[in-house]
Amino acid sequence: MYACAHESLFLPTFAPKIVNMSRKHKPLPLLEGIEITGIAAEGKALVRVDDMVVFIPFAVPGDVVDIQLTRKKHSYAEGEVVRMVRPSASRVEPFCPHFGVCGGCKWQMLPYPMQLAAKQQQVVDALQRIGKVELPECRPILGSQRTSQYRNKLEFGFANRRWLTKQQIASGEHFDRQECVGYHANGTFDKILPIDECHLMDSINDRLRLGLRDYAYSHGLTFFDAREHSGLLRGMMIRLGNVPMTDGRMGLMLLLQLCIQTAEEEAAARDLLQYVSDAFPEVTSLMWVNNTKFNDTFGDLPVQLYRGDDHIFLGMEGLRFKVGPKSFYQTNTDQAYELYKVARSLAFDGREADGELPLVYDLYTGTGTIANFVARSARRVIGIEYVADAIADARVNSDINGITNTEFFAGDMKDILTDEFIATHGRPDVVITDPPRAGMHGDVVKVILNASPERIVYVSCNPATQARDLALMDSDYRVAAVQPVDMFPHTHHVENVVLLTRR
Repeated sequence: MYACAHESLFLPTFAPKIVNMSRKHKPLPLLEGIEITGIAAEGKALVRVDDMVVFIPFAVPGDVVDIQLTRKKHSYAEGEVVRMVRPSASRVEPFCPHFGVCGGCKWQMLPYPMQLAAKQQQVVDALQRIGKVELPECRPILGSQRTSQYRNKLEFGFANRRWLTKQQIASGEHFDRQECVGYHANGTFDKILPIDECHLMDSINDRLRLGLRDYAYSHGLTFFDAREHSGLLRGMMIRLGNVPMTDGRMGLMLLLQLCIQTAEEEAAARDLLQYVSDAFPEVTSLMWVNNTKFNDTFGDLPVQLYRGDDHIFLGMEGLRFKVGPKSFYQTNTDQAYELYKVARSLAFDGREADGELPLVYDLYTGTGTIANFVARSARRVIGIEYVADAIADARVNSDINGITNTEFFAGDMKDILTDEFIATHGRPDVVITDPPRAGMHGDVVKVILNASPERIVYVSCNPATQARDLALMDSDYRVAAVQPVDMFPHTHHVENVVLLTRR
């Protein structure tokens, strides 16, 4: 999650962006009294002014605003709202005090039904304009049951330099304490935006984050200095799990995982961990990792267990999925279930009810969540994933759920999924693919086409690259269903599931 230097439109004053006034650059114009007319890609609003499209963040259709242009090209421009002349009747009050500064939830001022409509249109536009394939009518987007406190994972950073907002700078206020914990500021490598409240997860995230901060203040612990590459506290990751009660009661039991990143001073780190152990007994998985690298990723570093288990479980339809500090799992637990139900329903055509169980390939399987979720309806499921640790988790997830008809392989998708691999393991009846944002490698697309499965279910977090890949398969497959799913309320991100059937 990243912070940005935009202020909330609900603040009483507006600070226009300073335009370069050197001799080489003419000042860009101020557009006054402009009514916002629509929503564009990447979550920005838009308006057309004199045959030029202007993109503006944090605006709502119907707002009448003054816009300071910040960038101008031949056919479009970008700008910022510097004065609200008249707010749109559709505008709603953001619920987070950090809205407009933290870049995590840029659409809090937009009513949720309008968010969903914009995301659905984003999917349709991408498939039509980029894919240029024949489409059925897009199914109504599946909205998230919860629009706040919906995430099961959050990550925060510690720094000895805090990000100051424009208003804080303009106020002349002096901040004696620079050390803070929060989200990384966009455009800087060494500053953190302090976060007092985050509504993306249960309030336990606030109590843990602020508890660690206050302990560090009172005990003189050092916060990470990205310039000098020193300091004890570097980052923290919180995960929430849920499994059925084990004592016969109805409902779910919450599991809490905390992994702290440090950069030096092992003894001080252990004192901090003991504080967490004493102050937060609800943490069932307490770990730490010493990271002295020049980036915050720790996938290649050993994680040390301090107390409890080295994992938590997330439950779904009677299945349990083991999740460790390095595991990938969809961050919106409730919507992950809806997404996987869509993928499963599109993958099978009903013949499995008559005993004709299909062979399924699950590409980019991660920790095998989809593979294990659909295994009951398949003869066999073959999962392929680049990350070896994820494949190890996938096999464990099959074991703990008593699933015996899955097989998992680790390696680069284009190297593993070859014509020879398919000849050895069988031609799939169904391919489920859930690639990263970049989409599928061209070689992978070719192998899928050569395998000629009856059905392809393409799950995507990026409709633009999904559309590109659909165009590559259009000569052999037609798009039979399009189902958007909202996993991230108050952001422009959207998941989309497409069913392809062989022509």
